[in-house]
Amino acid sequence: MGGARVHFEVFVRRKPGASWTLELATENRALAISNAEDTFKEGGVHAVKVTKETQDPETGEFQTVSILNLGMPEPLTKRRAPPENLEPLCVTPQDLYSLHARDRIGRLLEGWLARKSATPFELLHRPDLVEQLEASGNELQHAVQKIAVPEAQARGGNVHEMMRTFHGLIDRTVDRLMKDWRRGALPDLSKETFAVAAERLAADPDGPYLLGCGVAMGIAAGRDWTDKLSRLMDFAAAAPPAAGPARKLAIAVLQQPIAEILESRAGLEGIVGKTPHLGASLAALTRLAAADSVDMLIKVEKSVAKVMPELSTEAKRLGRWLGGEDFVEVRTALGKRILAELNGPRRLVPGDAALEIDVLRALAMSLTAAAGKLLPLEDVQAAFSVRSKMLVTGDFVESYLGQGKTAREEAEALVWLTENVIGPQNKRHAGRWLKALVTNNRLEKETLASNETPPVRLAALAALQRSVGRCGLAPEDAAPVQEHLGMVGGKVEAEARLISALTKANAPAVQKLTFLLRLASGETAPLGPAADRARSEAMRLVRDDGLRSELAQAPDQMAAVRDLVEKAQLAA
Repeated sequence: MGGARVHFEVFVRRKPGASWTLELATENRALAISNAEDTFKEGGVHAVKVTKETQDPETGEFQTVSILNLGMPEPLTKRRAPPENLEPLCVTPQDLYSLHARDRIGRLLEGWLARKSATPFELLHRPDLVEQLEASGNELQHAVQKIAVPEAQARGGNVHEMMRTFHGLIDRTVDRLMKDWRRGALPDLSKETFAVAAERLAADPDGPYLLGCGVAMGIAAGRDWTDKLSRLMDFAAAAPPAAGPARKLAIAVLQQPIAEILESRAGLEGIVGKTPHLGASLAALTRLAAADSVDMLIKVEKSVAKVMPELSTEAKRLGRWLGGEDFVEVRTALGKRILAELNGPRRLVPGDAALEIDVLRALAMSLTAAAGKLLPLEDVQAAFSVRSKMLVTGDFVESYLGQGKTAREEAEALVWLTENVIGPQNKRHAGRWLKALVTNNRLEKETLASNETPPVRLAALAALQRSVGRCGLAPEDAAPVQEHLGMVGGKVEAEARLISALTKANAPAVQKLTFLLRLASGETAPLGPAADRARSEAMRLVRDDGLRSELAQAPDQMAAVRDLVEKAQLAA
């Protein structure tokens, strides 16, 4: 188990008898425990637990151990009797062609299949690949051992008996394929068209198996994954055009190898190119699975365009197929894979927290735009709520803020972080980070000691105050932050005596009033003491007869001043 992957999951039960809901998945044990304790203290949940998940690198199975339980204990349940059926799940050759069996074959023989640039679908349908596997030495024996051990444990059977059972099943499956090949029963798509073969086999009980053999041998000569995908899409274009059993069979068969190519790491990299991190892989998958929605977003959102990779010609071609109604199963599988990764513990962009936020934002916008066709909207929102929880942990925030930023730059960064997390609890956590930073004396000291001119400092504080109001915090969380920014702005203005100097300046009254009203409305100074003083001085100036004379001589300025007066009164 030296190479085992370990992560920790936090689950909550919101009321007695309810099912457990995943709240957080992380590779940091201390973070998981701390998060569970904080969640339980905040209330609103009936129980919280933390589990340690250890993945066996050989079988891919997870072993779960509970390391923390808070709240009401698990209800007692009667111990189940051992299962009476000791036979493995797969007992006939046809069972090996099911989705579950192909997925298991792909994991057990992942290394060998990657070296052969082949999928489980091809292995089950190509006589030449079967012969290569049988001649490979211990590959097949090791795969059988890896599956026999957990099957025997789960069913209370003997490992050696289970291995003999699997070997017998494999022998029968291979014999069937080789006999059909030798007697010429397998379709040869170089001698008949795909549409003709589909029509001929549509009513045959073994139609999916036989047509699958023809497709597998038809893509065997593909130079790489892109070439194989191109051949599969050529078959799709050549499928029977009319809706009916033949087209249904053709599309069902083609979806299997396409899904397996996209689900394998080597296959996906062959189609979309090698990606530097998980976030880039998910961006490529999202653009592939929801091409229309992503392309529309890219035209109007620069942040999405910056993150989404450009697809190859063949990938774009596949994207068009996935956008239709033929390859719905492939599109659904891609959507589920994206959700699984978003709900998982892996960082999207290890080592670059700022880029991770940008990637998550682009993914959230893209998947939300494609919701309904690709994934249910509630599943998308739940996944991003789970992922958002990882963005407000201490480790991530420290990594995101980094070193060398001023307090104001850190506050601006935290506002951006807050804007990009979803879920009330996550917003509150982000709001606490922001409040702790803004109310710290460091921001006030740096602002008062800055070499920037007072108007520049006030404008920056005003912009920050407005962004706090727009980032989605609850009013009770945003108000203390905005109030403190207003207080700092008041000290900046008082120290510079900006309003006093302005009122004494030798300038037109309209110009003075305009400047004061912009301060008072929160445009060029944060709302608070400075804005209040500017509003008071502006109202005094409004009553001045000289100002009225100036405005009467410049009617074009009257509307602008009136708008500023209204804004200043609303901000009061």
